[in-house]
Amino acid sequence: MLKLKTRLKYHRLTILWALLIFLMCSIKIGDNITHQPLFFAGFDKLVHCGFFFVLVIFWCNGIIRQQNTRLISYKSAAMATIFAILFGGVIEVLQLTIFTWRSGEWPDLFADTIGACMGIFSVMITERAINDEKN
Repeated sequence: MLKLKTRLKYHRLTILWALLIFLMCSIKIGDNITHQPLFFAGFDKLVHCGFFFVLVIFWCNGIIRQQNTRLISYKSAAMATIFAILFGGVIEVLQLTIFTWRSGEWPDLFADTIGACMGIFSVMITERAINDEKN
């Protein structure tokens, strides 16, 4: 139980962000929202990409803080990316089967995957640059 509390301590932002993603992907949105002047074609895909970009960054931040290390391992990076993509897949399946007012789409899952990959790439490049500067 103590180990779980310790893990959750470092992943609070990740959990909150994942809940926000789940909530935003499950609510009913009006049919005319894409025709509003604030939105453009592909806005939905940009939002999916951004959601999962931030999710992976929060997840990696939690891992780095939890392990008290300067670099995230390749294994941890791969696991964070894979789980984020699986989370996106689960959301799309739920939209297809449970949240019938939403539509589960392959392009949304692709945007989730691109966002997760961009996130892990950003984390790895940034941490390597910071650690190279310190050395």
